[in-house]
Amino acid sequence: MAAAAEASMCAIPDALLRDPPPDPTAPAQSLAQAIPSGGVNLNAVLYTASGQGPHPTILLLHGLPGNEQNIDLAQSARRAGWNVLTLHYRGSWGSPGSFSFDHCLEDGAAALAWLRARASGPRIDRDRIAVVGHSMGGFVAAHLAAADPGLIGAGLLSGVALGPVFGAADKDRAVAVVDENVGTSEGLHILSGTSPGRLADEAGARSDQWRLETFAPALAGRPLLLVTSDDGFAPGSDALARAVARCGGGKLRQAHFPTDHSYSDHRIALQTEVLTWLHLCDPPAA
Repeated sequence: MAAAAEASMCAIPDALLRDPPPDPTAPAQSLAQAIPSGGVNLNAVLYTASGQGPHPTILLLHGLPGNEQNIDLAQSARRAGWNVLTLHYRGSWGSPGSFSFDHCLEDGAAALAWLRARASGPRIDRDRIAVVGHSMGGFVAAHLAAADPGLIGAGLLSGVALGPVFGAADKDRAVAVVDENVGTSEGLHILSGTSPGRLADEAGARSDQWRLETFAPALAGRPLLLVTSDDGFAPGSDALARAVARCGGGKLRQAHFPTDHSYSDHRIALQTEVLTWLHLCDPPAA
């Protein structure tokens, strides 16, 4: 994995170095969106790439609660010619409704349906959609891609196996781990309609199902990116990688960076890795 990370830094993608030529007839835009899911509208932003297209598109999913939004990644992917859709799940960051892990999975599926419905125009290619998620969003990305063979690839950035991590048999420990992420005891109010205890119970009830390696058979035939760091969550991605290998998957790319959960001092390296992988997901026409 270290070799892959080192190799990714040998050639910095052009999208990290310069802006593309502007297209006055179809300019790049950042458009606020309301995506219907579960009877409410999710707060979202669609970053459209410059040019008439149609363009490939990324659904970019944040984690629990999503302090790291990875907007720098959204911007560099757009410069590389990709549209990017970001969203806030129900009950997070001002989106109405109650937050739950199940709702995150439903909201991700609703966002994909919204993208495909919007693809009647020239800017979005409905047959070239990938999903990338950070932390808990990595689990959501794997879940969506496993259920949706039409997606061209899935990228997990420090993907978290929800069952083992947030649903540990030791309930007090599970609650503490959730609270470390959402900051309820510190007075933060990022999530609504839930609590660390409720989220731990939800993950605990699916502790055997909500493991990343369960998605291996469905993901093995498509491009899959697993990026890990020194945050303690790498075992879930490593288990998925081993399971994909057992399924004969030959489109797996892995990288590991010696940094924290937010890749705070490896942001350029992270973007380079993701942009390199996106090029493999959607190679230019011959």
